[in-house]
Amino acid sequence: MEDRPLADLFEPATREGWRGLVDGVLKGADFEKRLVSKTADGIRIEPLYEPAEAAPQPTRAPGPWRVSMRVDHPDSESAVSQALSDLEGGADALALVFAGAPAARGFGLTAVSVDHLDASLKNVMLPLIALRLDAGPRGLEAAALVRQLAERRGDALADLDLDLGIDPVGTLAATGTLGAVWDSVAPKLAETLSEFDAAGFRGRLVLADGRPYHEAGASEAAELGAVLATAVAYLRALEAGGHDLDRARDAVAVLLVADADEFLTIAKFRALRRLWARVEAACGLDAKPLRVHAETAWRNMTRRDPFVNILRTTMASFSAGIGGADTVTALPYTQALGLPDGFARRVARNSQIVLLEESSLAKVADPAAGAGGFEALTAELTEAAWSAFQTIEREGGIVASLSLGKLQGRIEETRQTRARNVATRREALTGATEFPFLAEKPVTVLDVDPVAAPPASGFGSGAAVACEALPSMRLAEPYEALRDASDAYLARTGRRPRVFLANLGPLAAFNTRATFAANAFAAGGIEAPGNHGFTDLDELAAAFKASGAALACICSSDKVYEAEAVPAAEALARAGAGTIYVAGKPAELAGPLNAAGVHAFLHAGCDLQTLLTEALKIGTRA
Repeated sequence: MEDRPLADLFEPATREGWRGLVDGVLKGADFEKRLVSKTADGIRIEPLYEPAEAAPQPTRAPGPWRVSMRVDHPDSESAVSQALSDLEGGADALALVFAGAPAARGFGLTAVSVDHLDASLKNVMLPLIALRLDAGPRGLEAAALVRQLAERRGDALADLDLDLGIDPVGTLAATGTLGAVWDSVAPKLAETLSEFDAAGFRGRLVLADGRPYHEAGASEAAELGAVLATAVAYLRALEAGGHDLDRARDAVAVLLVADADEFLTIAKFRALRRLWARVEAACGLDAKPLRVHAETAWRNMTRRDPFVNILRTTMASFSAGIGGADTVTALPYTQALGLPDGFARRVARNSQIVLLEESSLAKVADPAAGAGGFEALTAELTEAAWSAFQTIEREGGIVASLSLGKLQGRIEETRQTRARNVATRREALTGATEFPFLAEKPVTVLDVDPVAAPPASGFGSGAAVACEALPSMRLAEPYEALRDASDAYLARTGRRPRVFLANLGPLAAFNTRATFAANAFAAGGIEAPGNHGFTDLDELAAAFKASGAALACICSSDKVYEAEAVPAAEALARAGAGTIYVAGKPAELAGPLNAAGVHAFLHAGCDLQTLLTEALKIGTRA
């Protein structure tokens, strides 16, 4: 018996040997189409990567990321109750979201005085937590209130881990207006930093926020390019206002969006730190850890089957933390439905605590280092983002690019592509476009009405920079509109619109396509009651009439279709089915089936959104 390690008994694995085995499984199918995918930026994602040398990678400051929770209740007593509950439950950072900020979603703190803000943070010990302000056009006012609050309480600004979050460029992108010309805004930023520094402030004044771009549908490189261009614009403004580059650099923070794509999110956060290191090098500065905030993606939140949002936000939080974020804010799973209650906030908080305390994910500074896939994706994304940044710079900088509509135009192209991918389910949203649950029970949110934002004094008066505002969208919205129409029909008639599944042959023949069809129609709120299949056309026609459905979908295998699909379609047409679908795409039978009355083919990659829109119009006629 040989006394050797087991691995030594096998031939060394090679890429060529693996490829030969793969080709055998593919049986002539196109390797590129089956196993290679591309990101929205055209970056290839291979099925297999070899180990890589760990490239030098800037990371966050030593230690775990902070668990940050939003404070966004308009009522002061409720706001402080939320904040204290989160802090006692394990969070160590708060994001104060003020009414009027795009991220407030119609709610937010309404504080206009230090008394009001003090009440909203009663018993919250500011020196023990990290604090980020999210005030949108009221950024200057919110910063002033926090400074007054610290002075009232005797808290030294130097002792506070404070991000003032002032972001006029992000406000311009999200709302379409800046309130003043940039030549007035830039000096005001420098003046504000001087005032705060004189009072002992050592935190971050400005925030380069990626949310407006991500919510508009931007790719990873486009978001990174816009954020980097914004951060550089702030650097220039602060330097021109008399601050040395070292202090200006320390006054800048960044917020990136984390979504459920694990690989791209990790690579995006890693790429950001490499990009910032390039900027530091160009400024002649020694590298320092950049303060990077993360917030989970609004774009991916769904109103339907919202519990799936827990999976999405947990994966996003995991990816942001692994990628090197300093703070992570997970949106509660009911955020798209209203103001989340305590349970939804607890789930958002605890999902991160499990990642940190039970899974120990922050014990390693850069877990992706040396992994071939992550290293390759990070490197390619860094170059793509740098190119996007250079394009913005050639257009005159981020403010000029937005004012001219250049950046919006590029994001619009990506948004249209992304919308097509959602319509065809190439980009899947579990619970909305995939595996919808028509019997879902409603979830609770707080009974709080949206509030109007207090007026913002902004950066001045008179002439203002204006541009086309970037839209804020959720990918599931078109499908949710269909589900809303189905709910309205249910309330009016006591039943949902239905499609009759014309299942042909034995269970083994029709089950796969019948299941596929039922899930596809459910994405539009259309019920598809099951049956045991039909072998007799008269029985099929009678069952269709008895169902009361206005729609029918033939489901079976290609072999059964060859003999029975056309007669079945003719029988359904005679029975009164005005709209008939076929599950699958039997190309050779398309002509005869259309002639027999088939309206459309339901298959992977079809424009399901359009198909369901038409089907729902027919199915809800009463």
